[in-house]
Amino acid sequence: MEYHNPVLLKESVDGLNIQPDGVYVDVTFGGGGHSREILSRLGEKGKLFAFDQDEDALENKIEDPRFTLINENFRFIKRFLRFYGIKEVDGILGDFGVSSHQFDIAERGFSTRFDAKLDMRMSQKGSLSALEVINEYEEGQLKKMFYEYADLRTAPKIAAEIVKAREVAPIKTSEQLKEVLRPFLFKEKEHKILAQIYQAIRIEVNQEIEALKEFLLQTQDLLKKGGRLSLISYHSLEDRLVKRYIRNGLFEGDAEKDFYGNISVPFKKVSGLIVPGAEEIGKNKRARSAKLRIAKKL
Repeated sequence: MEYHNPVLLKESVDGLNIQPDGVYVDVTFGGGGHSREILSRLGEKGKLFAFDQDEDALENKIEDPRFTLINENFRFIKRFLRFYGIKEVDGILGDFGVSSHQFDIAERGFSTRFDAKLDMRMSQKGSLSALEVINEYEEGQLKKMFYEYADLRTAPKIAAEIVKAREVAPIKTSEQLKEVLRPFLFKEKEHKILAQIYQAIRIEVNQEIEALKEFLLQTQDLLKKGGRLSLISYHSLEDRLVKRYIRNGLFEGDAEKDFYGNISVPFKKVSGLIVPGAEEIGKNKRARSAKLRIAKKL
């Protein structure tokens, strides 16, 4: 199954500071690129667990006695690692967002390039799809979604237009949705606006922000002292959560202080923000918006 090159491959795996006999987790397996790189640096006693909620990813499973692939959302990381008797790990890598493969399969409905049924579920087991979001969400919910997840000033108008259109007939395909959105797609920015709208729907369908928060909160307990977190985000909402969490263990507000006014934080950042160079972006457009943050458990 065709998956593109993983983004920031060397930098993100370097960030884990791999110990040959350590235990590592790749929470976004996809095509397995990051996992293969981690395995190449592990000794025979090392272990790697990978998560991917997409059934398609199972076809890329790596045959290696040190490797275990778990077909679940990474928001359940602790529960499933415990099932394998793992309470602590040496490093966790995450490459969030949609895999190139998911964009390239028309019927999954992630891409603005194809006419497909409105879907956008990262796991085919998910009960909520883009079809329900577009046809059943109240106008206020739609407005909030386009504001928060796409940063669109026209969110109220877009929400109103969708509600008006679906009263005439359900909006079932990406072409039908595009027709409804036509008044908001200015010629020179059409692709960008459409991509933002799709991003907002996808985040809602897959509860990406809730899942990311739940996952991050579990990393504190899972990582050993000195263990590493290496996380790649693709939009500002995710990156902001990762950055704040690394900085003070919270998603909002300031870090907690003890009786003496000392700040107690779970992590220390290991490097500044890392972004792909021009050469990588030239080879892989998806890398354009990638931001890598690396932290160490205190």
